Amino acid sequence: MKNSVLYKRSLSSYSEIKRGEPKMKSFMNENFLLNSESAVLLYHQYAASMPIFDYHCHLSPKEIAENKRFSNVTEIWLGGDHYKWRAMRSHGVEERFITGDADDKEKFMAWAATVPYTIGNPLYHWTHLELRTYFNFHEPLNKQNAEEAWAHCNAIIQADSFTVHNLLNNSHVLCVCTTDDPTDSLAYHQVIAKQSSLLTKVLPTFRPDKGLEIHKPTFAPFVQALEQAAGTAIHNYDDFLQALETRAFYFHDTGCRLSDHGLGSLPYMRASYDEIRQIFMKGILQESISADEEAKFMTETLIFLGRLYGRLNWTMQLHLGPIRNNNSRMFKQLGPDAGFDSIGEMTSPLALNCYLDALHQEDLLPRTILYGLNSNDNEMLASTAGNFQAAGIRGKIQLGSGWWFNDTKDGMLKQMSALANIGLLSSFVGMLTDSRSFLSYTRHEYFRRILCNMIGQWVEHGEVPADYELLGGIVQDICYNNAKNYFGIPLPGHTIFTKTVEA
Repeated sequence: MKNSVLYKRSLSSYSEIKRGEPKMKSFMNENFLLNSESAVLLYHQYAASMPIFDYHCHLSPKEIAENKRFSNVTEIWLGGDHYKWRAMRSHGVEERFITGDADDKEKFMAWAATVPYTIGNPLYHWTHLELRTYFNFHEPLNKQNAEEAWAHCNAIIQADSFTVHNLLNNSHVLCVCTTDDPTDSLAYHQVIAKQSSLLTKVLPTFRPDKGLEIHKPTFAPFVQALEQAAGTAIHNYDDFLQALETRAFYFHDTGCRLSDHGLGSLPYMRASYDEIRQIFMKGILQESISADEEAKFMTETLIFLGRLYGRLNWTMQLHLGPIRNNNSRMFKQLGPDAGFDSIGEMTSPLALNCYLDALHQEDLLPRTILYGLNSNDNEMLASTAGNFQAAGIRGKIQLGSGWWFNDTKDGMLKQMSALANIGLLSSFVGMLTDSRSFLSYTRHEYFRRILCNMIGQWVEHGEVPADYELLGGIVQDICYNNAKNYFGIPLPGHTIFTKTVEA
């Protein structure tokens, strides 16, 4: 923990506070986003030094296994980051400087010229938190100092110590759960498990979305790949389910304890088993599938998977609401996950409750995290979670953290306020990165500052007592302890972390 770059920076600022030095008002100082003395105390004394449990991300297991070294700042900072790509497009940057054939320095310069105009977007804060934390670069990035920043950051990247393992270790990340297709061999995870230089436990997450999207041209190829991975022929729907189960048990043996589904909408339309068998055959023959047939197939397959997760004692994650790949011309050019997705309509409350109830009736409802991409769903999801809580498990059904387009200061506050109003904020399993970048762990700092400021304001307004032992404990639980307990993943050599306020 003492090696944490985030923690070291926080300790320095807290010592200044204790000496009684005046608060600074400069851009992104040590009390950034902390607008009361209570917030300052909660963050620096309780939140800042907590470990990170990153239970959902899109980091590359290959890059972790290879302990990748990066050639320059563009590769680690801009590659695959569709958040930045969208901002650059909105600023009028040509695509060649975003995903095209421009060289890495040209792409960095284009991003640096865009940064000053991202004010109001979390990218502005994330950018400068990452520059300060990982590169000790404290100036606001812009076109004028881009050359200096390029040289400064690349000099640091060339150091022998700038590796993926050290980035994870120094950010105090104790567990990472990647996102993996059921057909993945998990060979890189097996390599990672044997690496002594990495203090972070890295585990796979089972994401079978391609096996649910029966209307897409990717379905039949997925079934063929599943055959190979499971080592069994798939002639019908029964074989398909058996192959999914085989792969789930394989993932479990490799340490997986979470599943994940990214669904534009959650259907609930029951059908007979014979009808589902017929729909499955149409899918593998690549015949036309109606909307009702798709809904029926997804419903029954999701119920099977939910029961499977319940038997395995996994946590199921449901990411609900995106409309993906809306720009067909750019999709043909760049493929998925390139920054052309948007927020969909509200999730059906009836369908979601019926789905969870179907699993609960058989006592096979797993721990479940509900993420809504449409912030209008926050209260509905929080109230739905309250319908299926269970004795002995704090927050068995969770309202997940502000996700994707809600991964903002306002989005986090809306999500936490909805949870506090309708459920229990104190049981929240906290922040995740949902990122492909190894520099994104400053997002946990961002979240923790917002959390402490919110609770600090309650103290200042007399809405809660100034009981810092109680409030600090809740903050630490949300930052790390709740996730550690909730997922039940053993982390050798680490215990639940607590820190009490100094006298």
